[in-house]
Amino acid sequence: MSNDSTDASDSNAIDALRKRLDAIDSSLVSLAAERQRVVSEIGRSKQKQGRQLRDFQRERAVLDHVRGKALELALDPDLAEDLLKRLIDASLTRQEQERAQLSAHGTGRRALVIGGAGRLGGWLASFLDNQGFELLLADLSFAQNSQQQFRDWRDAPDDVDLIVLATPIAVTVDVLKALTERGHRGLILEVASIKSPLIGPLRQAAEAGLNICSVHPMFGPDTRLLSGRHVLFMDVGNPEAVDQAEALFTQTMAEIKRIDIDDHDRLVAWVLGLSHAVNIAFFTAINQSGISAADLAEVSSTTFNRQLAIARDVASENPDLYFEIQQLNEYGGEPRRTLLEAVRSLHESVEAGDLEAFRARMRQGRDYLADPRLSS
Repeated sequence: MSNDSTDASDSNAIDALRKRLDAIDSSLVSLAAERQRVVSEIGRSKQKQGRQLRDFQRERAVLDHVRGKALELALDPDLAEDLLKRLIDASLTRQEQERAQLSAHGTGRRALVIGGAGRLGGWLASFLDNQGFELLLADLSFAQNSQQQFRDWRDAPDDVDLIVLATPIAVTVDVLKALTERGHRGLILEVASIKSPLIGPLRQAAEAGLNICSVHPMFGPDTRLLSGRHVLFMDVGNPEAVDQAEALFTQTMAEIKRIDIDDHDRLVAWVLGLSHAVNIAFFTAINQSGISAADLAEVSSTTFNRQLAIARDVASENPDLYFEIQQLNEYGGEPRRTLLEAVRSLHESVEAGDLEAFRARMRQGRDYLADPRLSS
C-alpha cells in the first residue's frame, strides 16, 4: 500500500473518531440540560416543603459515588469530581435564581438603582429584576433619559419602593442629604465598601424618619452563586429597615450577618484592604521582575497559579474604587504597616540565614490558621 493510501486511511479514521467525539459531546450537553431540568423540579419541591437549597451531605455522597464510578471506568476520579462540582454549582445557581423568581418578592414594586451602570450597581439591578421588581436605573454615563434610564436620579419617578445607592462615597453623601430633604418613604439601601464617612449622614437620615439600612455585599459583581458569600447588614437607627433589607436575600444561600456599623471599617481594613494590598504588591513586584507573566506561568507552581489568578482579578477592578477602599478607611494604615513589617522581617531573617526565625514564622502561621471554623 502506498504512503498516500495509508495517509488517506489514517485521515478517514481520525475523521470518524472526531465524529464520535462530536456525538459524545452533544450527548454530554443534552445530559447536562436534562440534569438542570431535574434540578429545577427538585428546587420547586424543596421550596414547597420549606427545605434549604443546599445539602452538603448529599453533595459529598454524589461526589464520592462519581469518584467510585470513575475508578471503575479507568477515568481520573479528580476529573470526574471537578466535572460534577461544576454541574453542582450550576444547579445551585439555577435553583437559587428560580427560588427568588418564585418568591416574587418584588412583584408590583419599583426599585431605583442609583449608579446602575456600574459593575456592582448592575449586579444589584439584575438581582432585583430577578425578584420581579420594576427596575429603574440612574447613572451619569447614560447618553440620555428613557422610561427606565435616567442620567440624573432626580428625574426618575418619586414613587419607588426601594432605592439602592451604588455610588461613590461623596455622591452617596449628597444623595442621602437630598433624600432626607425630600422625606422619601421607601426602603433605602446604601452599599458602599467604606462606612466611616457615611455614618453621620446615615444616622441623620434615619433620625429624620427615612427607612434606611447600610449593606455591604462581600463579593464581586461577577458572582453568580451566593452560597458561602457574606452579606453584611448594619442598623443605622431603623431596625425595621434591616429586616426588610435582609428579606431580599432570604431566598438565596448567602450568609447574612449583622454587625455594628462602627465596627465595619476596622474589620474590612483587614478583610478587603489587606488582601487588596497584598495582591497589588504581588503584581507590582512581578511586573518589575523584567519577566513576562506568561513566561512565569509556563514554569509556575500550584501556589503561583492560585495567586496569579487572584491578582489578575484584582488588577481588573476599578482603581478609583480600590483607592477609595485604601485611602478613606481610617483603619487602613495599620494593615499596610503590618504588611510592610512582615515583609521586612521575612527578608531580614532570610538574608541573615536565620532558619529558626523562619520556622517560627511558619509555625505561627499554621497555629493561627488551624482554627476548625476555617474549614467549616
